[in-house]
Amino acid sequence: MKTYDNLGPRSSRTPQSEPIPGSEQRENNASGFSFVVDDMTRLLRFLILGSQGGTYYVKARELTKQNLDVVERLLAAKRGQEIVESIVAVSEQGRAVSNDPALFALACCTVADDLAVRRAALAMLPRVARTGTHLLHFVRYTKQFRGWGRAYKRSIAEWYQSKSVAKLAYQVVKYQQRDGYAQRDLLRLAHPKTDDVDRNALYKWIVDDIGPEFPVIHTSEPNNADTGTRGNGLDSLEIQNAPTPEHPLALLWAFESAKRMETDEEVARLVKRYRLPREAVPTTRLNASLVWEALLEDMPLEAMTRNLATMTRVGLLKPMSAATQAVVERLRSQEAIRKARLHPIKLLAALKTYQNGKSERGTNTWTPVPAIIDALNDAFYLAFKNVEPTNKRLVLALDVSGSMGMSSINALPSLTAREGSAAMALVTAAAERDYSIMAFGHEFVPVDISPRQRLDDVIQRISGLPFGATDCALPMTWAMKQHVKADAFIIYTDSETWANPLMHPVQALREYRKMFGIPAKLIVVSMVGTEFSIADPDDGGMLDVVGFDTNTPQVIAEFLRGAE
Repeated sequence: MKTYDNLGPRSSRTPQSEPIPGSEQRENNASGFSFVVDDMTRLLRFLILGSQGGTYYVKARELTKQNLDVVERLLAAKRGQEIVESIVAVSEQGRAVSNDPALFALACCTVADDLAVRRAALAMLPRVARTGTHLLHFVRYTKQFRGWGRAYKRSIAEWYQSKSVAKLAYQVVKYQQRDGYAQRDLLRLAHPKTDDVDRNALYKWIVDDIGPEFPVIHTSEPNNADTGTRGNGLDSLEIQNAPTPEHPLALLWAFESAKRMETDEEVARLVKRYRLPREAVPTTRLNASLVWEALLEDMPLEAMTRNLATMTRVGLLKPMSAATQAVVERLRSQEAIRKARLHPIKLLAALKTYQNGKSERGTNTWTPVPAIIDALNDAFYLAFKNVEPTNKRLVLALDVSGSMGMSSINALPSLTAREGSAAMALVTAAAERDYSIMAFGHEFVPVDISPRQRLDDVIQRISGLPFGATDCALPMTWAMKQHVKADAFIIYTDSETWANPLMHPVQALREYRKMFGIPAKLIVVSMVGTEFSIADPDDGGMLDVVGFDTNTPQVIAEFLRGAE
């Protein structure tokens, strides 16, 4: 058998500091050379990975500018309808870490030269901007591209008009202002018109802070009677002249009433009866376990994961409590995760934060509940679509070079790309039997992680690995030296390869194929939103996919099985 050191002519090898002759490689941000993905692939990377965190080599502002250029090139190429369709698909399917890149790209499409594209972008606004905060973000992004024309005003007005009064009241109470804009600013500019009495009353409250006539509030003293609220006596609190919870403006009434309540019990009573969100509760009441218990009953799943530390700190979540059991059950419900569009990386970030037991930005501390840590671990895997095993021999290679350790995940600065790559690799490993997980920078080493470990342990293990230079050819050269037979190499990287003085990754793969007679595949999981890839787009045995896309593990499995 040929060995790695005598494979043949060096004319088939090129240092990574030079482009492969005849290829369309370009200099990457690390001064090596990589392939460049097409603009639609680059758009997908931006929609899913964003640019807020930047990379080790490119600042966030410059990365955003590069992605804006991509959108403008696609618009100039008359591909605006494809852009809008991709935006809607990624946003509605919950495939992205954050919805902001989709809102940004949609805002850009509203100034396309093609009238049909502008109309399509504005028509899709309710599907992409599903919440009040989404709408406020969209308006901020749009400001840099255009003014308040008639079509734009009409689309904003329609956003308000399309929701029922009760649902709109929830959105404007929960998301009153963001990014320098308030809901009243948008209403004053959009001027939605209606003959509905309740809707007009809500609009008046939003714009002038004057709502419908609120009745006088009378409360009775709480007692210790068990009235179906786990013994806290909240149902004994009677509020006279109050609207029923079914009234369209009931939430608005409860929001204003909560400001005037004098006890935690009274506020908790309002929360339970009118399903007030956390943002509608006076901050002075958010240190009370009783209030958080009431909030938890109807708290959206993503909000629940963000507030696990607080609920633990105030004493609501503790070992073997009813509240802890409720949280664990929700985190282990794949259907609940799907409906909430809860992205796995947000669950991973929540796990990392919660298990630390200490706030990264403040001084708050808490004692993590082990059952909740375990449930967050399970929820991460449930957030991906079910992946059927391929029964292929896989080398899962994690780029742990310096650039990966310094690149953060969009909107989640506490989580690095190298940590996220380990979690993504475990999703594939969990479905397979025959695999090796390795790490590389300037050398290739085994990593003692597996899907049987808790993710917080995995993150700690990956975070502790030493940084190094980037050589993405190492997985293949290692396999040749060690005579490891693999059906595919899955490399999780930013593609900023530069350190190998002998060959590029694709050249190493082709030598590997020749050496063993195996049509081995290369799958590149891109962990940052740049334009580069180590996969040759002209090689049918290579695939470039987006890291943190909830569809990625399934796409990888289909490619390994040979699906078109």
